[in-house]
Amino acid sequence: MKPVVIIPAFNPDEKLIKLVEQLTKMEFQIIVVNDGSGQECRRIFDMIKAKYQCDLCNHSENMGKGAAIKTGIQYADINYPECSGYVTADADGQHLPEDILRVANSLEMNPDSLILGTRDFRKNGIPLKSFLGNRITSLVYFLSTGKKCIDTQTGLRGISRKFTELSLSVSGDKYEYEMNLLLTMGHMGILFIEVPIAVIYLEENKSSHFNPVKDSIIIYLNIFKYSFSSFLSAIIDISLFTVFVNLVFGSGHIGILEATAAARLVAGGVNFLLNKHWVFQSKKHNWEETLKYFTLFGFQILVSWLLVTSLKHLPVNITLIKIFVDVTLFFISFQIQKTFVFNKKN
Repeated sequence: MKPVVIIPAFNPDEKLIKLVEQLTKMEFQIIVVNDGSGQECRRIFDMIKAKYQCDLCNHSENMGKGAAIKTGIQYADINYPECSGYVTADADGQHLPEDILRVANSLEMNPDSLILGTRDFRKNGIPLKSFLGNRITSLVYFLSTGKKCIDTQTGLRGISRKFTELSLSVSGDKYEYEMNLLLTMGHMGILFIEVPIAVIYLEENKSSHFNPVKDSIIIYLNIFKYSFSSFLSAIIDISLFTVFVNLVFGSGHIGILEATAAARLVAGGVNFLLNKHWVFQSKKHNWEETLKYFTLFGFQILVSWLLVTSLKHLPVNITLIKIFVDVTLFFISFQIQKTFVFNKKN
């Protein structure tokens, strides 16, 4: 069975009816999630259900786009067990039926990948807030994963059925869900296939419910929290390392190892508590995360020591060498912690 189209909708207009009509002609099974829309929209939902026989899921209150997508995936998983996956599309007319079909076809041919309907932001007529928002999130995504993603904010995506549990386990109920899904899949090494789609912004994108300030803060919050946690821990680590290597242990090979281990022990304890309870908000109460974290912690100490001692003969202050080494390890550590240490799905 071909992929099911999932459309989260909050206070939609006539464009939703037109989209459902066109997708029905393409023989798609459609699930529309009414995410707490007002009573004035009831006529639209009644029409698409009665006239086009699409499935309708209802939230009693507005829960957010991420929650609506999860509701649609759960419904499709239960009621269409033979479908090959799910194509998410927006209800505001920004996605052409032809592009939805192309993403669905790509998903059927690439069941091990995430399919992204990608817009070309170099074209004229792109609203400034959309252009800047996408450029910023693309940069943040690259810094976090080391991978490029041209259009991180696209709502047109093809998700394979094999990623059902993963998609439902990703955190976030609002717009941040889509970014979190990209980050999670990127860290897991899942291949992204980008399908070029038309760029459509009706009336400067006024129909969008995306708040460029509030929702962007939510999207970036987890990455910023991790960065702050790591920055604070790095300050503690570098400060103690400098004190230990100059006043306590010395700058020999063994002295550097002892200073690295002692400083990292304190900084690592602070970092573990912040990441567990504040950044990733893990609710587990077992030793699994602790064991994983401090295994990574010990490995980082060893790698940091080896690199610093190897580079200490350079005509550069040893503290600056330490900073360079640990900044490099910062990005590697984020991916490992998010994927293996504090992974909510595991």
